[in-house]
Amino acid sequence: MFDLHQLRQAAELIHQSVPPTPQYTWPLLAERLGCQVWVKHENHTPAGAFKVRGGVLYINELIKREPRLPGLVTATRGNHGISLAMAARNAGLRLQILVPEGNSAEKNAAMRACGAEVVEYGRDFDTARQRAAELAEANGWHFVPSLHPDLIKGVATYALEFLEAVPDLRRVYVPIGLGSGICGMIRTRDLLGLNMQIIGVVSSAADAYAQSFEQGRIVCTETANTFADGMACRMPSPDALVIIRKGAARIVRVDDAEIRHAIVAFHEDTHTLAEGAGAAALAAAMQERERNRGERIGVVLSGANIDREVLASIFGAALVRPRRRLVGDRRSPAKGQTP
Repeated sequence: MFDLHQLRQAAELIHQSVPPTPQYTWPLLAERLGCQVWVKHENHTPAGAFKVRGGVLYINELIKREPRLPGLVTATRGNHGISLAMAARNAGLRLQILVPEGNSAEKNAAMRACGAEVVEYGRDFDTARQRAAELAEANGWHFVPSLHPDLIKGVATYALEFLEAVPDLRRVYVPIGLGSGICGMIRTRDLLGLNMQIIGVVSSAADAYAQSFEQGRIVCTETANTFADGMACRMPSPDALVIIRKGAARIVRVDDAEIRHAIVAFHEDTHTLAEGAGAAALAAAMQERERNRGERIGVVLSGANIDREVLASIFGAALVRPRRRLVGDRRSPAKGQTP
C-alpha cells in the first residue's frame, strides 16, 4: 500500500495546508472511564474532520496523473465532500457532489461555500454513490471514490502524528464509515512496529462492517438509520474489509443513545464538540470501561461537523438528567438521588 517514507512524504505535503492536530489526555475523561484516555483531535482540522487530509493528497496525485480533468464527481454524507471541495477549489477544479435526500444542511452549506455543486439524490449514501458513478461515466468526469489508496495514505497521517506522539497505547478505538480511517491506523501501526490493539466502531443501526468482519464475507444491510451520518454505510468495501479483518482486534457496535451520551461526555469533560461519528470511539470505550480499567487507551475524535438542531436536541435532553458527581464534589445528593 505505502511504506513509512511515503507516509512521511504525504504528511509533509498535507501539513502545508492542514497543520498537525493535537492529542490530549483529559483528567475528567480518565475519571469517567477509569483509565488514561488520549484523544486525537481531528475536529481541529480546517475542515472540522480528518478526511481533509485524504482530499488534499488525492487531488494532488490526481492532477499529476490527469492534468486536463474536465471535472470531478463524488458522493458523500458530508466530511468526504467538504475535504474534496476544499482541495478542488484550491486546484481550480469543478466538483459536483451527490448527497442523499435530507442530508445535513450545514454540511451541504459548507461544501457549497467551498465552490462545489451539491445535488441531493436517493435515500442514502450508497444510492447517491451509485448515481455519482453513473454520472461520471455519462459525462466523462472523474469519479472520486470514498476509498482509495491515496485517500487512505492521506488520512493515515493523523495516525502517524498520534502514534508517534503516544506510542505506548494498549488499544485505540476508531470509527468506521467506509473504512479509510481505520485502514490508515492499521497500516501506520504496522509500519511503526507497535504492539497495540485497534478496535473498530460502528453504529448498531449500520453494522454492515461488523457483520462482514464476523462472518468473513461482505454483508450488506438494507438500512443505515443512524443520526451518526459518518457511519451510515450499508455496503462495505471489499478492499477495506481485507485490511480490517487482518489488522483489527474486533468491531464494537454502539447505538444512538450511547453516541449521544458520548457527545455530552466530550463536552462535559473537555468542552470539545464532536459529531456522531466523532463521538463513536469514546462511546465504545465507555461501553468497554471494565476491559480498559487501569489501561492507557486512545480514541479518535474524527470530526465535529454536527448540525445545530441535532446538537441542541442532544444537549437539551442532557439538561434534564442529573449531572454526575465529580471527584472532590462535597455537595449532598438531592433527595432521592444516589450519591
